[in-house]
Amino acid sequence: MGVIEALSLAMGTAWTSGINLYATVAAIGIAGRMQMIQLPPDLEVLAHPAVIAVACIMYVIEFFADKVPFVDSGWDLLHTFIRVPAGAILAARSLGDLNPALELAALLAGGTVALAAHGTKATVRLAINASPEPFSNWFASITEDVAVLGSLWMIFNHPLVMLILLVGFLALVIWLVPKIFRLAKLGLQALRDRLRGVRPDQPSPSDSPQLN
Repeated sequence: MGVIEALSLAMGTAWTSGINLYATVAAIGIAGRMQMIQLPPDLEVLAHPAVIAVACIMYVIEFFADKVPFVDSGWDLLHTFIRVPAGAILAARSLGDLNPALELAALLAGGTVALAAHGTKATVRLAINASPEPFSNWFASITEDVAVLGSLWMIFNHPLVMLILLVGFLALVIWLVPKIFRLAKLGLQALRDRLRGVRPDQPSPSDSPQLN
């Protein structure tokens, strides 16, 4: 495996893990088990039947949790402590045996990419929950799954294109940081209103005029 292919696999799996870890592990494991792709030695564990089974079960749970408003945000909050470390580990293991310095660099880079993907997904989902209708959650969830599967295909078939897309994504995230914070604020306000029992078509108590 060349340098471009290895980097694409490392950073690409970190990115897809930040969006949907279980779909990433299940898809790579099944493809490796069926010999559709050649996995590096340190990632061959993903093709183990037990790993595939657990990943598939968790994917089914996430499939439904991801489509319920605010349940998806709670799921994302919990998985901050799962997707980001897993993305870092997948990135490091994708590169095989490295000296400690390069292994640490791979962990940091993979964790950063996974965090950027996870943070963007979680923030957009939180903002989507401000909408009173549930269909946007379904559309977002299906779009994310398609993006993960499409990216995994791209990693093994067009690694250079995948790397270019990842660089573009990171640049876009940096540029959109202020907007991402505003989206998060909007989503948190919607969550507060929901907990207070305020309907979407009613003004929030915080927006009510104050009497002197």
